[in-house]
Amino acid sequence: MMPVEVSHFAAFLIGAASIFHCWGMCGGIIGALSLNLPETYQRRRWKRLLITAGYNLGRISSYTLAGLFTAAAGFIVSAATGQRGHGVLPVISGVILVFLGLRIAGWLSPLPVFERLGVNLWHWIRPLAKPFLPVDRFYKALVVGAVWGWLPCGLVYSVLLWSALTANPVYGATTMLAFGLGTLPGMIAAGWFAQDLMRLRQVIYLKRIAGIAVIGFGLISLSLPFTSSHH
Repeated sequence: MMPVEVSHFAAFLIGAASIFHCWGMCGGIIGALSLNLPETYQRRRWKRLLITAGYNLGRISSYTLAGLFTAAAGFIVSAATGQRGHGVLPVISGVILVFLGLRIAGWLSPLPVFERLGVNLWHWIRPLAKPFLPVDRFYKALVVGAVWGWLPCGLVYSVLLWSALTANPVYGATTMLAFGLGTLPGMIAAGWFAQDLMRLRQVIYLKRIAGIAVIGFGLISLSLPFTSSHH
């Protein structure tokens, strides 16, 4: 299995690198939520920041919970396959990381099948946010953000699948926590400087650098079964 420290750093990097993807998919959501805040929140920046923090805290909490569940499932599968399965997991993990790196770099088109997998779940969860709209309190932003965290997203699902391969509920949860924290700066910025930041989507080399770094982590994971056999 990929070392946990490397796994967490890679997850954080994937979250930070996915900023271009998040602006396109979720930037409009947080922008609309920010514009619909009460007038008192619009005038006071600290209140607006508090609500934005609530959205993101709820969203990252959902990522962490999902990581806990998927890694628990990974543990069950790993226990069922025995020691033989442990040699396969780093390879699968590496393949997923390489796939994510190619997507972030823009060299691979997204696969809509991942989003379709969560559509039914999203239809069931989405109505839970309605009683908390419009958002005019921190706790409402927290709940709406937690619901938002289950929005069907191929990138999030890919990282979830990767976190499941830790086969450890705690590591899976903290891996998704690290991913969520990586997305945090970009999503907070999207609520404040959306128009200016959207121009950065055109800076191709930033996506290339981030994607290559994630691919590097994937290659490290792919090499683990071979390097460990020499010890």
